[in-house]
Amino acid sequence: MAKDTSSGYKVIADNRQARYRYSILETYEAGLELQGTEVKSIRQGRVNLRDGYALIRGNEAWLHNVHISPYNIASQYFNHDPLRNRKLLLHRNEIRKLIGKVEQQGLTLVPLKLYLKNGWVKVSIGLAKGKKLHDKRESLKRKQQDREIARVMKSY
Repeated sequence: MAKDTSSGYKVIADNRQARYRYSILETYEAGLELQGTEVKSIRQGRVNLRDGYALIRGNEAWLHNVHISPYNIASQYFNHDPLRNRKLLLHRNEIRKLIGKVEQQGLTLVPLKLYLKNGWVKVSIGLAKGKKLHDKRESLKRKQQDREIARVMKSY
Protein backbone atom coordinates (compact mmCIF):
# COMPACT_ATOMS: atom_id res chain seq x y z
CA MET A 1 0.00 0.00 0.00
CA ALA A 2 1.30 3.43 -0.93
CA LYS A 3 2.29 5.98 1.68
CA ASP A 4 -0.72 8.02 2.84
CA THR A 5 -0.13 11.75 3.13
CA SER A 6 -2.59 14.20 4.63
CA SER A 7 -2.13 16.57 1.69
CA GLY A 8 -2.09 15.39 -1.89
CA TYR A 9 -3.91 13.08 -4.20
CA LYS A 10 -4.02 9.29 -3.84
CA VAL A 11 -6.11 7.12 -6.17
CA ILE A 12 -7.80 4.30 -4.25
CA ALA A 13 -9.90 2.63 -6.99
CA ASP A 14 -10.18 3.12 -10.74
CA ASN A 15 -13.04 1.97 -12.96
CA ARG A 16 -11.27 0.94 -16.17
CA GLN A 17 -14.36 -0.77 -17.57
CA ALA A 18 -16.18 2.56 -17.66
CA ARG A 19 -13.92 3.96 -20.38
CA TYR A 20 -14.37 0.76 -22.40
CA ARG A 21 -18.16 0.59 -22.10
CA TYR A 22 -18.92 4.33 -22.31
CA SER A 23 -17.63 7.43 -24.01
CA ILE A 24 -17.13 10.01 -21.27
CA LEU A 25 -18.43 13.49 -22.15
CA GLU A 26 -17.86 15.42 -18.90
CA THR A 27 -16.44 14.65 -15.46
CA TYR A 28 -17.46 16.00 -12.06
CA GLU A 29 -15.80 15.73 -8.67
CA ALA A 30 -18.10 14.86 -5.78
CA GLY A 31 -17.72 14.14 -2.11
CA LEU A 32 -19.29 11.10 -0.47
CA GLU A 33 -21.41 10.85 2.66
CA LEU A 34 -19.75 7.92 4.46
CA GLN A 35 -19.74 6.14 7.80
CA GLY A 36 -16.56 5.73 9.85
CA THR A 37 -15.91 2.09 8.99
CA GLU A 38 -16.38 2.86 5.28
CA VAL A 39 -13.62 5.46 5.41
CA LYS A 40 -11.29 2.98 7.10
CA SER A 41 -12.00 0.33 4.43
CA ILE A 42 -11.46 2.87 1.66
CA ARG A 43 -8.09 3.82 3.13
CA GLN A 44 -7.17 0.12 2.94
CA GLY A 45 -8.17 0.12 -0.75
CA ARG A 46 -11.08 -2.32 -0.43
CA VAL A 47 -13.44 -0.74 -2.97
CA ASN A 48 -14.99 -2.00 -6.20
CA LEU A 49 -16.44 0.58 -8.64
CA ARG A 50 -17.00 -1.75 -11.58
CA ASP A 51 -20.80 -2.12 -11.44
CA GLY A 52 -21.49 1.28 -9.89
CA TYR A 53 -23.70 4.03 -11.25
CA ALA A 54 -25.22 7.27 -10.00
CA LEU A 55 -28.85 8.40 -10.02
CA ILE A 56 -30.47 11.73 -9.28
CA ARG A 57 -33.61 11.52 -7.15
CA GLY A 58 -35.37 14.47 -5.55
CA ASN A 59 -32.58 17.01 -6.24
CA GLU A 60 -30.02 14.69 -4.63
CA ALA A 61 -27.40 12.52 -6.31
CA TRP A 62 -26.96 8.93 -5.08
CA LEU A 63 -24.21 6.41 -5.78
CA HIS A 64 -25.56 2.88 -6.23
CA ASN A 65 -23.95 -0.57 -6.37
CA VAL A 66 -20.44 0.45 -5.28
CA HIS A 67 -19.00 -2.25 -3.04
CA ILE A 68 -16.98 -1.07 -0.02
CA SER A 69 -15.90 -4.14 1.95
CA PRO A 70 -16.66 -4.28 5.68
CA TYR A 71 -13.83 -3.18 7.94
CA ASN A 72 -12.08 -6.29 9.30
CA ILE A 73 -11.07 -4.98 12.71
CA ALA A 74 -14.46 -3.54 13.72
CA SER A 75 -17.19 -5.76 15.13
CA GLN A 76 -20.09 -6.67 12.87
CA TYR A 77 -22.45 -4.57 14.98
CA PHE A 78 -20.65 -1.33 14.09
CA ASN A 79 -19.86 -2.27 10.48
CA HIS A 80 -21.68 -0.95 7.41
CA ASP A 81 -23.66 -2.62 4.63
CA PRO A 82 -21.20 -3.09 1.71
CA LEU A 83 -23.66 -2.23 -1.07
CA ARG A 84 -25.67 0.55 0.57
CA ASN A 85 -26.61 3.64 -1.45
CA ARG A 86 -24.35 6.58 -0.68
CA LYS A 87 -25.21 10.24 -1.12
CA LEU A 88 -23.02 12.26 -3.47
CA LEU A 89 -22.16 15.76 -2.30
CA LEU A 90 -22.50 18.11 -5.27
CA HIS A 91 -23.41 21.77 -5.63
CA ARG A 92 -27.04 22.53 -6.44
CA ASN A 93 -26.09 24.04 -9.83
CA GLU A 94 -24.15 20.91 -10.81
CA ILE A 95 -27.14 18.72 -9.89
CA ARG A 96 -29.44 20.89 -12.00
CA LYS A 97 -27.14 20.55 -15.01
CA LEU A 98 -26.92 16.80 -14.53
CA ILE A 99 -30.71 16.45 -14.24
CA GLY A 100 -31.17 18.16 -17.59
CA LYS A 101 -28.54 16.13 -19.39
CA VAL A 102 -29.49 12.75 -17.91
CA GLU A 103 -33.23 13.09 -18.46
CA GLN A 104 -33.29 14.87 -21.82
CA GLN A 105 -30.28 13.37 -23.59
CA GLY A 106 -30.48 9.88 -22.07
CA LEU A 107 -26.97 9.90 -20.63
CA THR A 108 -25.63 7.90 -17.67
CA LEU A 109 -23.63 8.87 -14.59
CA VAL A 110 -20.73 6.46 -13.99
CA PRO A 111 -18.09 6.54 -11.20
CA LEU A 112 -14.62 6.73 -12.74
CA LYS A 113 -12.22 7.04 -9.79
CA LEU A 114 -12.31 7.02 -6.02
CA TYR A 115 -9.46 8.93 -4.40
CA LEU A 116 -8.26 10.79 -1.35
CA LYS A 117 -7.77 14.52 -1.78
CA ASN A 118 -6.32 16.37 1.20
CA GLY A 119 -7.64 13.62 3.49
CA TRP A 120 -11.20 13.72 2.06
CA VAL A 121 -12.70 10.86 0.07
CA LYS A 122 -13.77 12.07 -3.38
CA VAL A 123 -15.29 10.31 -6.37
CA SER A 124 -14.94 11.38 -9.98
CA ILE A 125 -18.20 10.76 -11.84
CA GLY A 126 -18.51 10.94 -15.59
CA LEU A 127 -21.44 11.90 -17.74
CA ALA A 128 -21.33 9.07 -20.23
CA LYS A 129 -22.97 7.77 -23.37
CA GLY A 130 -23.01 4.02 -23.97
CA LYS A 131 -20.81 2.65 -26.74
CA LYS A 132 -22.10 0.29 -29.37
CA LEU A 133 -20.24 -2.92 -30.25
CA HIS A 134 -18.56 -1.39 -33.31
CA ASP A 135 -17.32 1.54 -31.20
CA LYS A 136 -15.70 -0.89 -28.77
CA ARG A 137 -14.01 -2.75 -31.62
CA GLU A 138 -12.76 0.53 -33.06
CA SER A 139 -11.25 1.62 -29.75
CA LEU A 140 -9.53 -1.78 -29.39
CA LYS A 141 -8.04 -1.45 -32.90
CA ARG A 142 -6.84 2.07 -32.09
CA LYS A 143 -5.23 0.84 -28.87
CA GLN A 144 -3.41 -1.98 -30.69
CA GLN A 145 -2.19 0.43 -33.38
CA ASP A 146 -0.85 2.78 -30.72
CA ARG A 147 1.02 -0.11 -29.08
CA GLU A 148 2.56 -1.15 -32.39
CA ILE A 149 3.63 2.42 -33.15
CA ALA A 150 5.18 2.74 -29.69
CA ARG A 151 7.00 -0.59 -30.19
CA VAL A 152 8.40 0.51 -33.55
CA MET A 153 9.41 3.93 -32.23
CA LYS A 154 11.20 2.27 -29.32
CA SER A 155 13.51 0.39 -31.66
CA TYR A 156 14.72 3.60 -33.36
